[in-house]
Amino acid sequence: MEYFTQQVQLLQEKARLQASVREEKKLLVENAKLKKDIDSLKRELQETQRRKASTPGHASTRQATPTHAGHAHTRQAMTLHDRRRRDRRVGSGPRCALEQDTKPDVSRLDLRIGRILAVRKHPESESLNVQEVDVGEPTPRTVVTGLANHVLPEQLQDSLAVLLCNVRLVKVRGVQSQARVLCAVNQTKMEPLAPPPGAQPGDRVTFQNYPGEAERELNPKQRVWERLLPDLHTDSRGVATYRGVAFEVRGKGLCRAPTIIDGGIK
Repeated sequence: MEYFTQQVQLLQEKARLQASVREEKKLLVENAKLKKDIDSLKRELQETQRRKASTPGHASTRQATPTHAGHAHTRQAMTLHDRRRRDRRVGSGPRCALEQDTKPDVSRLDLRIGRILAVRKHPESESLNVQEVDVGEPTPRTVVTGLANHVLPEQLQDSLAVLLCNVRLVKVRGVQSQARVLCAVNQTKMEPLAPPPGAQPGDRVTFQNYPGEAERELNPKQRVWERLLPDLHTDSRGVATYRGVAFEVRGKGLCRAPTIIDGGIK
């Protein structure tokens, strides 16, 4: 009887050791994943601080950088259990807090006035057309738009438009598009935004209270354009706005939708 009791105790101890080893391996894997997430968050935070450092009026943000870095090292030292306890306490994970700090604003967009020099049908789509647009550069940009079913080609020819110029090049049905024409939209139609009278190709579109510098190229993984879309609208006068602040060409006036009021922008 004593022998069997000893065997049972040995088996129980072996089971506990195996469980402990499995849990340790699981924690090592999850801690490695956590470290990778933290490294990614730190890179995003450093990019945010670098961008804010180049913007006037953000001295307090720059002073706070060491504190954020210290928090990143603290999170790196956390066990999985500590992380879960902290997440339950604040009601959201660390990624949520960082996203609030790095939420983009419209100053990251390179918006310019462009003149549509030529319009042709897309070779593979009836709803798309291809435009050659002068945005104040040595050569025009090729832009694919979904305006074929909304605006006649002769109406687009030689007209001015607002273009988003720092998007990454993308092929649309085999044609490379080098920018995006901004349009007002509602449930039934879509039309390009109209720049103010006197605007010229290459003029910048700016926003009061958002003085930051545009990025050279938007990172598709950060989905900056998609995250800004809910805040882009035309108001009751047809003026294009971001959070109520008008699209403006300094010294020349505001950008508007020709006919769409209280609509979206895309």
